[in-house]
Amino acid sequence: MQIVNEAALCSNRVRRSNYITHQGFEFLNGLGFLVTDSQVHDLLDKHTVSEAQALQESLAAIRANNGHYQGGLIAIDPHRIISTSQRIMPKKKKQPGEPSRKMLQTFFALDTQTGQPIGCGIGSPGANTTQATIELLNIAKLVNRNALILADKEHFTEYLIRSIEQNSDFEFLVPAISTERIRKIERSQSYQRKWAGYAIAETMFNFAGHKEKYRLLSQREGETTKDYTYKSFLTLSNKPATELLSDMYQERWSIEDFFNFDGAMGFNRASTFNLNIRYGKMSLALLAQAATYELRKKLPKPYSRWNSTHLADALFKKMDGYISVKDDTIFVTCYNAPLLSGNCISVFSHCRICNSV
Repeated sequence: MQIVNEAALCSNRVRRSNYITHQGFEFLNGLGFLVTDSQVHDLLDKHTVSEAQALQESLAAIRANNGHYQGGLIAIDPHRIISTSQRIMPKKKKQPGEPSRKMLQTFFALDTQTGQPIGCGIGSPGANTTQATIELLNIAKLVNRNALILADKEHFTEYLIRSIEQNSDFEFLVPAISTERIRKIERSQSYQRKWAGYAIAETMFNFAGHKEKYRLLSQREGETTKDYTYKSFLTLSNKPATELLSDMYQERWSIEDFFNFDGAMGFNRASTFNLNIRYGKMSLALLAQAATYELRKKLPKPYSRWNSTHLADALFKKMDGYISVKDDTIFVTCYNAPLLSGNCISVFSHCRICNSV
């Protein structure tokens, strides 16, 4: 609970001196025992990656039953997090103009309609993008096994696309990497004009050395030949090309809104590359994000639209409270909710995520 509380408060570290003697963590000041950094490290290190994935699967199933996922579109994204690990790691750039830094490669799946995360995974030297994505999609199956998966260019691999087609019921839409072969196909096709400055063409495509063929959709923007720009997508869906490219794929950017809105809860920092610890902390951060989302649905505007940092500073860090556990139920008593003193009881009376009161 203390680790989940830390994620909800958008705090980076667990230290006894920070929590016991300073304000901002009023709930924890009432506890008889408070964990330290080393104790958190030891606790999470004892739990395996498979246990963290099982937690994410259970959480996704509970959230699906509670209506947190509503659409048939699931966005997946490889998200790089700046790491302060002491391990020897390749340095990469998040933005072209930024200096190279150590990065932890993570992968997220999100329901585009509600903007809520379904699960996350971590890349490592032993798990490339394709392998990590397949594991992530196994969690997404629990939400909607027939969903259209909106992917990123890094997912444009023959093995991943063939695996999805043969081993799942997902539809799939991924931007094609602009290779010389793709560019040649784009410029040789006959395009059907849809509206001013926008046209679409379609053909079949197979990866070099493989016989399986897939739909390749190309869009052309610009009114004159000198202004033409092209972009292509490979898809496993039978939906019309215009619907896929001009309507559905635009929804993929909702995952960037999630990182901007809730990233501070534990999805924008990584102090260690130990997989047991990283999977554990990110899975518990998903639990905190789910509980906060359930709370947001009961908050009036504009509070419900505040990002995680603003909500933590304005609401969570200014409440007094008491926590107790009886059997399998967590009891939370809140005092002096700064914004909602009249609605405090109704807001916190029951947590549908962990079935606590």
